[in-house]
Amino acid sequence: MPDVFQVLADPTRRRLIDALRHGERSVSELVEVVDIGQPGVSRQLAILEDAQFVVVRPEGRRRLYALRPEPFRELSQFVTAYRAIWEGRLDRFAAELDRRRRTKVKKEKRP
Repeated sequence: MPDVFQVLADPTRRRLIDALRHGERSVSELVEVVDIGQPGVSRQLAILEDAQFVVVRPEGRRRLYALRPEPFRELSQFVTAYRAIWEGRLDRFAAELDRRRRTKVKKEKRP
C-alpha cells in the first residue's frame, strides 16, 4: 500500500477526497467538482482506490466512489502521537507572547 502522505501530496487527490467527505459521488459529479477532465479524475481515483482511500460501488452503468475510514484513522493516530509536542511548544510560545505583552503594557504605563 502506498504511503498515505504520498497519496495526499497531490492537490487534485485532496480535492477529490474533500468532495467525497459529503458522501458517494459518481465520476461525472467529481469531474464537475475538481474541474479536470474525466480521464484525469479516473486516474486519480484509481490511485486513491489502490491506496485504499476510496471504495467503488457499481450502480448500473455508473461507478460510485466513497471514502474509506481506515487511512484517515492512520493519519489521526500519526497526528495524535505528535500533538503533545506541538501543543507544548505552542503553549510556551503563547506564554512568551503574553509575557511580552504584559511587559510592554507596564512600560507604557510608566511616567
